[in-house]
Amino acid sequence: MRPRVTEKRPIAKPWIAAIHAYVPGKSKSADGRPLIKLSANENPLGTAPAALAAMADSKPTFLYPDPDSIALREKIGAVHGIDPARIVCGAGSDELLNLAAQAYAGPGDEVIYVRYGFSVYDIAARRCGATPVIAPDADYGTDVDALLALVNENTRAVFIANPNNPTGSFLPRGEIARLHAALPADVLFVLDQAYAEYLRPEDDDGGMELAAAHENVLVTRTFSKIYGLAGQRIGWATGAPELVAMLNRIRLPFNVSNSGQAMAIAALDNQDFVVASRDHNLAERARFVDAIAAMSNHGLRPLPSEANFVLILFEGALTAEAAQEGLAGRGYATRWLPGQDLAQGLRITIGTSAQMDDIIAGLREMAGAAG
Repeated sequence: MRPRVTEKRPIAKPWIAAIHAYVPGKSKSADGRPLIKLSANENPLGTAPAALAAMADSKPTFLYPDPDSIALREKIGAVHGIDPARIVCGAGSDELLNLAAQAYAGPGDEVIYVRYGFSVYDIAARRCGATPVIAPDADYGTDVDALLALVNENTRAVFIANPNNPTGSFLPRGEIARLHAALPADVLFVLDQAYAEYLRPEDDDGGMELAAAHENVLVTRTFSKIYGLAGQRIGWATGAPELVAMLNRIRLPFNVSNSGQAMAIAALDNQDFVVASRDHNLAERARFVDAIAAMSNHGLRPLPSEANFVLILFEGALTAEAAQEGLAGRGYATRWLPGQDLAQGLRITIGTSAQMDDIIAGLREMAGAAG
């Protein structure tokens, strides 16, 4: 029998107590005013009309949803050319990222991710008692060689977002293949493709092909970004049957709602909306980056981005914190990330043309006044 402890309250596992809870992007100002939210990388074009219509026609809410998301997995499989048996759905890709770590790592194991990577990777590693190991970056991007140098006998998983959040950096197909080829076969390679639909088709990183051909590759996707279904919390992952089976063993039952399944199916049928969202993002992102780069004499540097946001580095008189506060005064929520060691950076979601014009004007005004 386990001996009784002398504490007068339950004590959490030390690896859980060490977690810094995820901090979402703000949607209100310090004084409580609602802001235009350019802090969470949501789709400025909203949601496809067909998906909205499907919400009203979905299975009644007093009935449990299909626990296996069968129709949704079949639709995902048809769109992406994947056997539905190799697909698992989750409450956003976040659930699946956490499940991947939980299934394959634990106390004494190590999980590697890149400095300035998605903050959920650290949480996923600590949540199962594993040790997060942070690989050095290459000018805020993923350095494959630096990452591989950290792989050892304790490594159980490697997490990479491509494009990366919050920096927007991107590893091309050859680098993803090189990274995977150098990993031991018993190390799980988790490729987080939350922003993959924002890539031009010719820039595909080959992750789906790796997941189809190898037993240690799990690719995750989400409906939260380009499909405009962030509020429904729907994600999916694909990999070898054994990987999918392990995630199915530990995922929550009924983890994707009736309306979420129906809306995701309808969204997949409306690829014109996806193309329009990608085209809008490509045009507005390029325009925004050019405008920020023109302020380099005031210390503003936009990092190259392949996602639906841009991380701006403030390396002059105007600080990222001051810029965030100034933009909030103009009615916008943006993402300042001191908790990720990016106190000099401000991540701004690509919004509508008018919103980006206003953001540019605001930054010009503040940079001129500060410089």
